[in-house]
Amino acid sequence: MTATRAHLGPVLPGPTATPRTARVINDRLALGLLQSEGPLTAAQLKNLTGLSRPSVADLVERLQDAGLIEVVGTSGDDRRGPNARLYAIVADLAYIAGVDIRTYSIGITVADLLGRTVGTAAMPVGPSDDPEEVTRRGTALLERTAREAGAEALHTVAFGAPGLVDPATGQLRATGALPAWHGDLVTEVRGRLGIPVLLENECNLAAIAEQRVGAALGQHTFVLLWLGAGVGAAVVLDGQLRRGASGGTGEIGFLPVPGTSRLPSVTDCEGGFHSLAGSAAVCALARSHGFPDPGDGVDTAEAAVRWARGSGPEERNAAFLDELADRISIGTAAVCAVLDPGCVVLAGEIGRAGGEALAGRVAERLPLMSPLSTDVRAGTVTGSAVLRGAVLSAMDAAQEDLFVPAP
Repeated sequence: MTATRAHLGPVLPGPTATPRTARVINDRLALGLLQSEGPLTAAQLKNLTGLSRPSVADLVERLQDAGLIEVVGTSGDDRRGPNARLYAIVADLAYIAGVDIRTYSIGITVADLLGRTVGTAAMPVGPSDDPEEVTRRGTALLERTAREAGAEALHTVAFGAPGLVDPATGQLRATGALPAWHGDLVTEVRGRLGIPVLLENECNLAAIAEQRVGAALGQHTFVLLWLGAGVGAAVVLDGQLRRGASGGTGEIGFLPVPGTSRLPSVTDCEGGFHSLAGSAAVCALARSHGFPDPGDGVDTAEAAVRWARGSGPEERNAAFLDELADRISIGTAAVCAVLDPGCVVLAGEIGRAGGEALAGRVAERLPLMSPLSTDVRAGTVTGSAVLRGAVLSAMDAAQEDLFVPAP
């Protein structure tokens, strides 16, 4: 491919940078370009990095000797000489995995060093299943999925889970009635595999995915609003994911709001924003508008929103979406009043199902409640945004460890 990225500039040795340090930084710069731009020739690397031709030649040789890059073809523009060779990162140098642990399921994606999926698996979990058995089966499923994908030894695994992740200990502290096996599964994988295991709140991982490949691409400050079985938020300010003193940034299910029958408590978010916009509340709202009984689960809430966008009487559909947007706008306005993010992404099963029809309605309502200008967008990451964010996080961690060439 033809590289078009702007000149990034090399790092030259100076008072604070030894030749060794400069080499490492420039090698990392080249590896980053090879990841983002795809296979590149030495000439393209020279243009993108600003390094001299001899420096690029040395750089390419170092990265090849370290087993980090390989020749994958030749440039269509010029097939003569070493500068025409196309270099790419060795994607199968290491494999990583993302794991999405939900209330009633476990989802797994195994990927190569560039984040390309090589294996997937899913496992339902019943509400009465034995926690120890769930932990055992979940760990075995991860190992089997990696093995069947040809990734016998994983480098890094990243978990996404609901609840609070303590910044000091890295341990999961469940909120509400979340299953205890969530934390047990993470602990078991850490002990059994003996590899780096990351743990992050599911909303935060969804925000990473939307920022890297979705609706928040290019946004350095935004809030992701998760609308699913529960509600939550992820906060990115000035390019940094904010977790808070106890890991609780974004627990807006507990946010006291008007329109509910009571206040939330320390152990129960009923009465908070969750009671307006969580899946059970959305299903009840759909029933009140005459929709076929959608039940009370997240899948049925998602189906009700999709149905309202494309089936049944238009007037009834509009009334349902209008009232749902009224509810979502209450929590969104509160978040914007405190953070002024400028951009809000409606994600989760319900937010994604609502699409631009729901996001547009929320955008129309916010200026009536707040003087702050806020762009409201529907999430666009396909499949599980949590899994995608987990894979991206594991990929970043593996690359950070591996992309430091030997002296």
